[in-house]
Amino acid sequence: MKKSLLALAALGAFAGVAHAQSSVTLYGIIDEGFNINTNSGGKHLYNLSSGVMQGSRFGLRGTEDLGGGLKAIFVLENGFDVNNGKLGQGGLMFGRQAYVGLSSQFGTVTLGRQYDSVVDYVGPLEAGDQWGGYIAAHPGDIDNFNNAYRTNNTVKYTSANYGGLTFGGTYSFGGQAGNVTGNQIWSLGAGYNNGPLVLGVGYLNARTPAASGGLFNNSGTASAANAAVTSPVYAGFTSANTYQVIGAGGAYTFGAATIGATYSNIRFGNLGASFTSPFKGQSATFNNAELNFKYQLTPALLVGAAYDYTRGAEINGASRAQYHQGSLGVDYFLSKRTDVYVIGVYQHALGETLSATGATVNATAGINGLSGSSNQNQLAARVGIRHKF
Repeated sequence: MKKSLLALAALGAFAGVAHAQSSVTLYGIIDEGFNINTNSGGKHLYNLSSGVMQGSRFGLRGTEDLGGGLKAIFVLENGFDVNNGKLGQGGLMFGRQAYVGLSSQFGTVTLGRQYDSVVDYVGPLEAGDQWGGYIAAHPGDIDNFNNAYRTNNTVKYTSANYGGLTFGGTYSFGGQAGNVTGNQIWSLGAGYNNGPLVLGVGYLNARTPAASGGLFNNSGTASAANAAVTSPVYAGFTSANTYQVIGAGGAYTFGAATIGATYSNIRFGNLGASFTSPFKGQSATFNNAELNFKYQLTPALLVGAAYDYTRGAEINGASRAQYHQGSLGVDYFLSKRTDVYVIGVYQHALGETLSATGATVNATAGINGLSGSSNQNQLAARVGIRHKF
C-alpha cells in the first residue's frame, strides 16, 4: 500500500513538472466606439464600429519546452466584429494569425498565416499603430504599415535579440501550379530598440498583388480580382505585376515625450500585368512621410499628434495627387487593461490620380478603413473604449 502511494505521489510530481514546461494562454482585445465621418460618399455617417484603435480579437498562444533551449510555439488568433459577432478578415476563423514553429537561442522559425517584416519592424513607429488606430494610418494604408494585408503560406524567421538588434524575413509561396512567382511574397527587415532610441527598416515585395490569392486579395473568400482594394488613393494602380514597399522609421524618447518619423517608398510595377489597364507596362511610385509626437501627461493620460504627407504617382503629365493628413488623439487608462480614447483625423487631397477603372480623375480624400469621400476633404472622429484580457 505504501509503495502504491509513493508511486502515485511520484507520478503526480512528474505530471506537475511536465505541466510547468508547457503553457497555453487565452488572450484578447475588445475595442468598440462611436464614429463620425463627415463625407462617406457625399453624406455624413454616424455609426458604431469595432476594432479601430486595435482590432477586436481573441487568441490562443502556446509554448512547450523541448529541452536544450528548444521550444515549440503556436498562435491562433481570430478577429471579430463586436457589433454583430461576425468573423473578421473575410470570414476566416483565424484570419489575424495562425502559425506553428520552433524557437531557440538562434532565433525562431514559424509556418502559417503571418505578418511581413514591414509590419513587424516599421509599422509600430507610425501613429496608427500607437494611439491613432487604423483611421490615423497612412492613406489607404498604402505601405501596409498598419497591417491591412497579411501573408498566407508563409515561412518566417525572426532572430534572437542581440543587444537590442533584431532582424528577420518572410517568404510566402504563391501556390500556383507551374508558376513559382505568381502571388509570391517576400520581405526583409531589421530593428533596434535600446534605451530611448528605436529604429526600424523593412522591405516588402508581392507579385500579382490583386489577383485571387495575392496580397491584396488573400482572405480566402471567393472574390474577383481587385475587389479587396477600395481606397481611392491607389485602387487604380493594383493591376501591377509587382507591389513593392521600402520603409524606415525611428523614434526617440526624452522624459515623458516621444518624437518619431517614418518614410516609405511604394512602387506599383508593370501596370496592367494582372488585368486590363490603359497604362499597361508602366510603373507608378508613391512616397509617404510622417512626423508624430506623443506625451505622457500622467501615468494614465497620453496625448498624441501626427502629420502625414503622401505624394502620388505621375500619370502622363497630369497633376500628381497629394494627400495631407493630420491626426490627434487622447487616451485615458482607467486601469491596466481598460482605457477610453478620442481620435480625430482630417485629410485633404489635391491633384489627379487613377480610378479603379484606370481613368484619370481628380483625387479625393480617403481616410484608411472608411468609405471614400466625394470631394477633396474628409474628417473622421471616434470615441471608443478598449478592454484587454
